Amino acid sequence: MNESEAHRSIESVFRAERSVLLASLVQRYRDLDLAEEVTSDAIESALEHWPIDGVPSRPGAWLLTTARRKAVDRLRRDKTLAAKLAVLRADSDRAEPAHSNSLDDALPDDRLQLFFTCAHPALAADDRLALTLRCLAGLSTAEVARALLIPPATAAQRIVRAKNRIRVAHIPFRVPGPDELADRVPMVLGVVYSIFTEGYSATSGERVGRIDLVDEAIGMGRLLHTALPAETEVSGLLALMLLIDARRAARIGPDGQIVLLADQDRRLWNAEFIAEGTALVVEALGGGPSGPYAVQAAIAAVHDESLESDRTDWPQILALYDVLTTLIPSAIVALNRAVALAMCDGPAAGLQELDRLADEPSLRRYHPYPMAKADLLQRLGRLDEAAVHYRRALDFARTAPEKQLLHRRLAEVNGGVDQADRTDSS
Repeated sequence: MNESEAHRSIESVFRAERSVLLASLVQRYRDLDLAEEVTSDAIESALEHWPIDGVPSRPGAWLLTTARRKAVDRLRRDKTLAAKLAVLRADSDRAEPAHSNSLDDALPDDRLQLFFTCAHPALAADDRLALTLRCLAGLSTAEVARALLIPPATAAQRIVRAKNRIRVAHIPFRVPGPDELADRVPMVLGVVYSIFTEGYSATSGERVGRIDLVDEAIGMGRLLHTALPAETEVSGLLALMLLIDARRAARIGPDGQIVLLADQDRRLWNAEFIAEGTALVVEALGGGPSGPYAVQAAIAAVHDESLESDRTDWPQILALYDVLTTLIPSAIVALNRAVALAMCDGPAAGLQELDRLADEPSLRRYHPYPMAKADLLQRLGRLDEAAVHYRRALDFARTAPEKQLLHRRLAEVNGGVDQADRTDSS
């Protein structure tokens, strides 16, 4: 195995094993900083030995054994740290219920214990999300910052603050009991969906998304659904992720460029995911009051059930967005509703709704907003105005495929000539 092949193998293993490895180490040592440090040390050892010795048959076990040895060495050198960890473990053990926790029994995966620890109400909401994206999704601090639309320094501060709070408050690393779930589940679902959205539509880089994060989020959604089948929003979130990811194979063309939903070859969509997701939507909508994830999943199901784009039931989608607006009123929901309105009542009606959102702060640098305006202006034949908004969208787009798509649309309204500066997509 040459060095580049070894590095690719290590990267693949790391993506698959990192969160499990980190959670196992946190469960053992009750310290996030130590767990992250020895996880990094184990990866460095793999980079040193695997190119020579080959990738082990059980790479995850190799990494875990190496990380534990690194932790033991660290604790032997640092007696003060060892004493602190002993106290933390004793306090955590005393906090554990004496009886068996049925949820723990159903979910032996240490990652879920870490998920619920990161979602503890003692942590500030912003800190919880930043920490979980860092620890469970494996995002770098810079990627966390981009996902949350905050400066890297702020992301780092939130992560450190959350770790310190866990340590000072002696927050136990465990799955909560039934009496705590109502407060903790929504945060966990929000984190899982944040991981999914970062994976499905990366915030920067040369690729449209990161498949490893999408698969990680769907896997966590399945685990949560197994443990909490009566929670309709758990069913709704899993349905939403499956129905969106079902389009994966058609979303990127042979040339690596984005294919918009209306232009996708629907024969490439994942029929198993659509069937599973649709069944989960029925489950989510039939188990009591509908939540935001269940309604969004219903919207995705209407799209996925349409064999042809021009047969999409847009009136039903618009009605679902009206429901969603009452559940989670936001500028982005209003943007999507405006697009649905345009498909029902024509581009002029949609454009009028979009104009009402012009002063929304959350849309000022959100490239789908000027892109939606440009599309409706193009459909109305107002090509010069459309070009202005396509250029504005280009200023805010952050991945190369998004920029390539916008350059193509700009060329359409400019009579086949892209007059924008192409250097930003190189």
